[in-house]
Amino acid sequence: MKHIRTNSLRRLFSLKRRNLEAEIPNSDGSVLEDNNIFKNVAEPEPAQRPSWKCFSYEEIFSATNGFSSENLVGRGGYAEVYRGTLGDGEEIAVKRLTKASTDERKEKEFLTEIGTIGHVCHPNVLSLVGCCIDSGLYLIFRFSSKGSVAAHLHDSNLPLLDWKTRYKIAIGTARGLHYLHKGCQRRIIHRDIKASNVLLTEDFEPQISDFGLAKWLPSQWSHHSIAPIEGTFGHLAPEYYLHGIVDEKTDVFAFGVFLLEIISGRKPVDGSYISLHSWAKPVLKRWEMEKLIDPRLGGAYDVTQLERLAFAASLCIRSSSMWRPTTSEVMEVMEDGEVDKERWKMPEEEEQEFWGFEDLEYECDSSFSSPHDSMSTGSS
Repeated sequence: MKHIRTNSLRRLFSLKRRNLEAEIPNSDGSVLEDNNIFKNVAEPEPAQRPSWKCFSYEEIFSATNGFSSENLVGRGGYAEVYRGTLGDGEEIAVKRLTKASTDERKEKEFLTEIGTIGHVCHPNVLSLVGCCIDSGLYLIFRFSSKGSVAAHLHDSNLPLLDWKTRYKIAIGTARGLHYLHKGCQRRIIHRDIKASNVLLTEDFEPQISDFGLAKWLPSQWSHHSIAPIEGTFGHLAPEYYLHGIVDEKTDVFAFGVFLLEIISGRKPVDGSYISLHSWAKPVLKRWEMEKLIDPRLGGAYDVTQLERLAFAASLCIRSSSMWRPTTSEVMEVMEDGEVDKERWKMPEEEEQEFWGFEDLEYECDSSFSSPHDSMSTGSS
């Protein structure tokens, strides 16, 4: 990590290991003066003391049994995740930047994840237990014993998720995303909302994870313009895919795909590289719920809840971001009484703005994905 000064890292993680009495890292990049990792961030508000701590390498080495291959539970493009147990019995997941990864951008993304997730606190967002900068870069999370939503939807070796649990996961994930957009100190755009990045606690409470692509969105900004395009094929909003523009509505689009996956049990992209949202749009337009719902449920679902989730999904995957709901409105549609569909009617010509988007998607293949694509911090 030649491009990052040792002193800068020490300052970033200057919280004392036990009593947290040292300075709190700022998200504006001031502690990384020569790299400006957290650039374009609004002036920080008075920060609360984070609950995470700095671990020694010896602590995490012991917890993971020397990063034993038996404890490896996930691997992505630039990091590995190991299961571990601390001295007090707490189960943790240790995310380690791989030694083979020498890409400066990956190291910056890794540090950005620390700076982002270290300031969030919500039951539906994976909480950071701590970090370590001795002998590498490590993030430590609470271990998610049930693994990811994707595993439970698509792994035939796991029990089928019933409708009640799916609805709970959908609502909880919406609440977590709403918190990131509206409730935390600074607006966060996740940029990689998908079933494999939503982990489940022992009681199937969803937690949004993997903030390697996340961006702060300062209060005076309406959007980011980003290059290169990163994310996961099948989840990318057209304005981001085509023009590199990201804002909260980018996450809303991906959440719509997530809802469709919860409802249908289908993968975001099928064997022919046809995206789930492209398949679902005509089904939703005809309101054919029997074709949308996962046939494995055998009719065991709440019709009203299904219609709410389906309608929310139909709004989220609209091609024009202007006509997509905010996360507040998504939650309103999903949870509150009767849905006023007239309120959400839009001129058909608006949907033609990105008329070539689906065709462009078909030309892609599954190699277009995030560097975190096969990685989670829970069991699979």
